[in-house]
Amino acid sequence: MSNNLSFIHRFEPRSRPDGPPLLLLHGTGGDESDLLPLGKNISPGSPLLSPRGKVLEGGMPRFFRRMAEGVFDEDDLRRRANDLADFVEEARKQYGIAAPIALGYSNGANIAAAMLLLRPNLLAGAILLRAMVPLKEAPKTNLAGKPILILSGQFDPIIPSSNSSRLAAMLADDGARVRQNTLPVGHGLTQADVDLARKWIHEQAAVLPTEAPR
Repeated sequence: MSNNLSFIHRFEPRSRPDGPPLLLLHGTGGDESDLLPLGKNISPGSPLLSPRGKVLEGGMPRFFRRMAEGVFDEDDLRRRANDLADFVEEARKQYGIAAPIALGYSNGANIAAAMLLLRPNLLAGAILLRAMVPLKEAPKTNLAGKPILILSGQFDPIIPSSNSSRLAAMLADDGARVRQNTLPVGHGLTQADVDLARKWIHEQAAVLPTEAPR
């Protein structure tokens, strides 16, 4: 665990040369250790940057506030998405990594989607697990071929698959290369999510830089 940047976080350096950096963004109630096993499973040897959300909801960490299930405090979301983006830029300088691929689950996937819309140059791409449209009035931005994988649950009681499809369309309209899969599952993650994410990240590893420019 490290506290010397603006977010409490964990960083695990690369152990192989061709693994793209991953930004791990946990769901409600998770922390900076929560998605490390998933990151290692999906992209073994990649550098992993994993911050802890600063908002507490009933004592459980999140990345931004919400009014109710599926109803976001969008002013807070915008501010905290920019704060998180600033942290990623600080961490890239400190650890010498290239722009990361976000790997976010639920609340973490939603703030990753918000960063794509608000700070489009920050991330190299994203794996959004159980994500929904984060902003009702999202700014038009240029995602210029950025690769994005969205994995939705057909039986998700929290996020209708139609909402995830709207997010996919929104990102594609901004130029991203979006792949969306709707799995016959609920809100929780399954082995199918891991397998699809691993295959997708392997495809991206051949074309994305793994180290920061010198």
